[in-house]
Amino acid sequence: MELANNLKESQISVIWQRMLRQRNEFATEDGEPVKIVYPGRLNDDKGGDFRDVVIATSGGLVKGDIEVHVKSSGWQAHRHHRDPAYNRVVLHVVGWNDAETSTQPHSGRGIPILALDKFINGSSCQQPESSASSAMPCRGIAERLPTNSIAEFLDAAGEERFLAKTTKFEAELAQTEAGQILYQGMMGALGYSKNKVPMLELARRVPLQTLEFMVKDEISDDECLARQQALLLGTAGMLPSQRTKWKQEKTPGEWTDRLERLWDSFHQTQTMSMDAWNLFKVRPNNFPVRRIAAMSYIILRYKETGMLDGIINVMKEAQVKQGYHQLEKGLVVAARGYWASHFDFGVSWIRNPTMLGRNRASDIVVNVILPFALALCRFTSQPEPGNKALALYYSYPGLAANAVELHMSHQLGLSTGLVNSARRQQGLLHIYNILCTQGRCDSCRLSQLEAGHHI
Repeated sequence: MELANNLKESQISVIWQRMLRQRNEFATEDGEPVKIVYPGRLNDDKGGDFRDVVIATSGGLVKGDIEVHVKSSGWQAHRHHRDPAYNRVVLHVVGWNDAETSTQPHSGRGIPILALDKFINGSSCQQPESSASSAMPCRGIAERLPTNSIAEFLDAAGEERFLAKTTKFEAELAQTEAGQILYQGMMGALGYSKNKVPMLELARRVPLQTLEFMVKDEISDDECLARQQALLLGTAGMLPSQRTKWKQEKTPGEWTDRLERLWDSFHQTQTMSMDAWNLFKVRPNNFPVRRIAAMSYIILRYKETGMLDGIINVMKEAQVKQGYHQLEKGLVVAARGYWASHFDFGVSWIRNPTMLGRNRASDIVVNVILPFALALCRFTSQPEPGNKALALYYSYPGLAANAVELHMSHQLGLSTGLVNSARRQQGLLHIYNILCTQGRCDSCRLSQLEAGHHI
């Protein structure tokens, strides 16, 4: 059987995924053997169609993305050779190779081409996914192992991830003031994966001490917010006067004009470049401008004690079983003033009444506040509230699932009822990061569990 000559790119992608359920060893157009160790996950953002792929070549393991086209000439036709987002691509999978030149990314490094028409047979295109054998050992493994074994594996992985975060925070505490570390962790979390790096850079450029000094002055809360937002957004390079390509208000508006005047009065010169921020497919509620502004409200909320002591005190007072409500409440920011109707300067938007909602607050609690609190207690040789932090983590209910968690649940064949806690969700992320995307199937405990189950 041959590939039909009228296939769409989405159909080539489906054929590729089905083929991987039956085999994982191929050869590129140059005759080099390639083994797909981990096929990655579908990408809904810029860059390759499949993210975090691991392939084995004659030169060793290679990690990156896979891009799929009907024909290899699609790479240039889609102008991928001019887009740095495709520099991570390590394999170009196509239906047919019709290009005279090799695939070249923006970085200039050649990418091998794998043409599917060389490997097609009837079963590759027509065999249903449910009946196809799997080249990945763990696919659907939940159907082959006892539920309690899977649950224990996820819990253990979730604890490993939590303690790894704790260890990282401990190392940072040896070099940096505790409040600044907590602030940086929260800023990174507010940036999500897309803008974590620039948010961390902004936190370093505008330290917590500077922002907290502003709220200690004998000025109104409104003035405190304006000063903080002017300094943060100005340093980020996101004030309207700093941007030429973004939509701006025809008339500045009172709040915008106020921030601009304050920024001018700070006499700041070093600002971040707009190129540092990733704004492609960022939802309005997650827009960096809105998240940066939300941080000013959190700092103002804890002006009496300071943000570090204020948040730690909330955790100390929280009850273990239902304490997550108190922790999230300590971070949730309702939209007020200008930000009640805008997610960026000059862009009206009133769909969400919060600047920082419960879902993002819970992510910050689980990924930053609780492991940081345990690290701080270990660093200062105080058992409490470190034990409370660990207990809160163990009892924390499930969070809103992200793309990686959903991918891993599908890969392992897990039910939603099994991944019912933040700890198990974190376990899935840990497995994906340290095993799947590193090509370490042989080190995965699931393989050992399955082997033992069949003895």
